[in-house]
Amino acid sequence: MTIPQGNADAHAAFLAAMTGSALHHAWLFTGPQGVGKASFARTAALRMLVDAAHPGKLAPGFDVPDDDRTRALIAAGSHPDYRELVRLPKDPDKPGQDLARSITIAQVRALQPLFATTPSMSPRRVILIDSVDDLERPGASNALLKNLEEPPAGTIFLLISHSPGRLLPTIRSRCRRLRFDPLSDEALAGVLRAKLPETSEAEIGALVRAADGSPGRALGYAGLDMAALDGVMTAIARDGDRANAHRTKLAKALSLKAAQPRYEAFLDRVPTFIAEASADRTGESLKTALDAYDGARALAISARALSLDQQATVYEMAGLVAKLAAR
Repeated sequence: MTIPQGNADAHAAFLAAMTGSALHHAWLFTGPQGVGKASFARTAALRMLVDAAHPGKLAPGFDVPDDDRTRALIAAGSHPDYRELVRLPKDPDKPGQDLARSITIAQVRALQPLFATTPSMSPRRVILIDSVDDLERPGASNALLKNLEEPPAGTIFLLISHSPGRLLPTIRSRCRRLRFDPLSDEALAGVLRAKLPETSEAEIGALVRAADGSPGRALGYAGLDMAALDGVMTAIARDGDRANAHRTKLAKALSLKAAQPRYEAFLDRVPTFIAEASADRTGESLKTALDAYDGARALAISARALSLDQQATVYEMAGLVAKLAAR
């Protein structure tokens, strides 16, 4: 398992705690979505369980051999001392699709029989919740809080949060917080080159600009030709698209059923594109760009919440980009 790139300070802080004399029982990994919090948590959970079962077996760090038994058990979902709580699919026959809105109180309560026993393979067990923001309120949050207040022996909780301000203050207060930040453009480009070796540098650059420091978001955009979207928006922002040719073509292309992922990416990208174009503006030109940015953010939210017509939405979004031509 490869340690996610970036956030070396957070990784080092957890490693120091993990190898110290007393590891806090509950950790809250916070930061924007897609910056590697959950990936690191799974890496750390694996290493903690291996070290607990075989102290001193491995060299310092987080690396675990590919053929390790603990790794195989976790991958198979059969490790007796490891549990993940995530939102479950509404339809068990369609894993990963149409997920439930919350992690339910029943999922949290299902941990109780586990806590009534000692860990099976070592003195330690790990519970990972991705994300704790998704806990059903108030039941599931309160059920988890009871476990944090009276931690079962040998149990380490790793809680992933994209919006820690939404959590119960009593949950936050019982956790040691570890902050994960967006990756630099250079670090993010390195991740993408490693993960997408066949991708052109132009597309890598477009993914970096669209992802706002989030490897997860960038990889979610892979294969959507973000460079072409940026090219169209750059042309619209440069000359205003007075004949409406660019925005009409774009609206038709992104309204096709097969273009849904690219349409979603476009909704995300337009506000950040406008924000980037605002950086060197002043006076009335800056006000125009900021108004366009606010309009794009509001339209993106409405488009999703109200299922607005996609073709009309893209056309209107591109019109906001066109406002950047007035300098």
